Amino acid sequence: MMGLFRKSFCLAVFYALVFASAAWPDGNKIAERIFYNGKIFTGEPEHPYAEAVAIRGDKIVAVGNLPEITKSISAGAQRVDLEGKSLFPGFIDSHSHSVYGGMNLISAEVSEDLKSLDDLVAFAAEAKKSGRGMRGDILEILGLPLETWSHTDELNVRFNAGSYENQAVFLRGMDGHTGWANRALLKRAGIGRDFLKKLSEGERSYYGVGKDFEPNGFVVDVGMEKIMPLLPKPTDERLLAAARAALQYNYSLGITAWLDPLADENVLKAYRLLAEHGELLSHVAAFPQVFAKDPIAELAAVQKTRETYKNVPNLYLSGIKLFADGVVEYPSQTANLTKPYKNTGRNGDLLFDLKKFAELCISADKQGLIIHVHALGDGAVRASLDGIAAARKANGNSGLPHTFTHEQFVAFEDFPRFRELGVISALQLYWASAGPDTIEIVKPYLDPEVYKWQYPARSLLDSGAVISGASDWPVSTANVFWAIYQAETRKGPEGVLDPEQRMPRDAMLYAYTRNSARALNQLDAIGTIAPGKEADLVLLDRDVMTVPAEELRDTKVLWTMVGGSVVWTAPATNEKKTH
Repeated sequence: MMGLFRKSFCLAVFYALVFASAAWPDGNKIAERIFYNGKIFTGEPEHPYAEAVAIRGDKIVAVGNLPEITKSISAGAQRVDLEGKSLFPGFIDSHSHSVYGGMNLISAEVSEDLKSLDDLVAFAAEAKKSGRGMRGDILEILGLPLETWSHTDELNVRFNAGSYENQAVFLRGMDGHTGWANRALLKRAGIGRDFLKKLSEGERSYYGVGKDFEPNGFVVDVGMEKIMPLLPKPTDERLLAAARAALQYNYSLGITAWLDPLADENVLKAYRLLAEHGELLSHVAAFPQVFAKDPIAELAAVQKTRETYKNVPNLYLSGIKLFADGVVEYPSQTANLTKPYKNTGRNGDLLFDLKKFAELCISADKQGLIIHVHALGDGAVRASLDGIAAARKANGNSGLPHTFTHEQFVAFEDFPRFRELGVISALQLYWASAGPDTIEIVKPYLDPEVYKWQYPARSLLDSGAVISGASDWPVSTANVFWAIYQAETRKGPEGVLDPEQRMPRDAMLYAYTRNSARALNQLDAIGTIAPGKEADLVLLDRDVMTVPAEELRDTKVLWTMVGGSVVWTAPATNEKKTH
């Protein structure tokens, strides 16, 4: 499915630019517009539906029935007949690595069409020949399915001989945490038998180790840190190209704002370049990474970075990102669990000291910074909740929307703590599918009491937690309706993943609008259709509030508007009548 989307996306970018002006007479020069005759979802719980919406410039000025709206705007306003289609607030992704997603779009990223190692070898050869996969003199292939790492012997056969004997190759997992390097690259990184022998058992767990301490090429988390510095930094031209590709991708899906965690120097530079070209129209919250090793110094560095970028329009460095743990799938198993993995007897790694993390949480909260935590295992979730609890106890309720993301496993007794502590759960429910990534390479290795609470969205919702919509793009598609379909059905190639955790559709519609705006701490400006808010709107081709789930999955975006300007129009469509 992802492969088909990527192929169509490139064409859609081109056609959108061609047809945008045709679909909107007078382009974006209209000062006032009234949208009517559609299924309008406001995202405001007190009055979730409306008959009409009026905008003036970049702001919404009125919401209600058509006669009321007409009184609030001039007689010359353009009238846009929605012809029964669905009008929504612009969707918001509360965890999207958009710049690096854009980088993937302009790089050599495999798709789900990849079915075998033969396909991978052919893809790599073409990526090398075309130059699309070359990062300096390293061949880099992105987006490998996690099941690939169960076949390191075959990878070593295919990518260490012939034309690859002296060619450095780096295959990167779709999860962003894992990868595989051939011998030429391992040698360059200093990962060899002698290096692995010197490591403790815990340190060695980040590397694939064969007989006699020979590396098999697999790396995860800390192991990736030995490889990544060998890749050349992207040029400003490449960063700008990636950022532009990311914008078009997001807009094509109706996504008008997002939270970009792990905002390093490249990410921040990319957004500044967009702004300098007048192209950063969307609200973007970008969170630098911290480690909770030296909280005072780390937060001081974050504040310095905030000062550097404070004048970039629409870019908000309003929080921090940190990792509580890694990932759960075999052979990685770096997610921190309350009960040990069956095959190793280890619980995975908690990536911070509890006292230091509490200190960080207290200080960040006091400084007005949102705390955004990668917490995947139930042990990491519990430890992270303890840190937020320390901040709430020390500072009172600051009202800041501290957020955990991923939460693949949550212990039953921790469900109510999300509501009690005001922690938002940014879930990637596109992953809640019954298949190899949730069953074969997970279930055999976990205690049943841990495994039973996998992606426990409904349990969190029922306990009063606020759930926001998130994709972790480019780990997976950012398509909102594919994610809502999965959240609602939890279907996969091997059946249904715990049907009791299915989510109601309205909860997911709020997750990608109002609740994600809360996660960005920008609900006062975006996230709902209400007077005074940004005119961020998206028109959909069907009534997404009532269609069956199977039809919901195929929902198409007809146009996307940011701040009153149309930034995306679907190929060859003209879905509005003007009078």
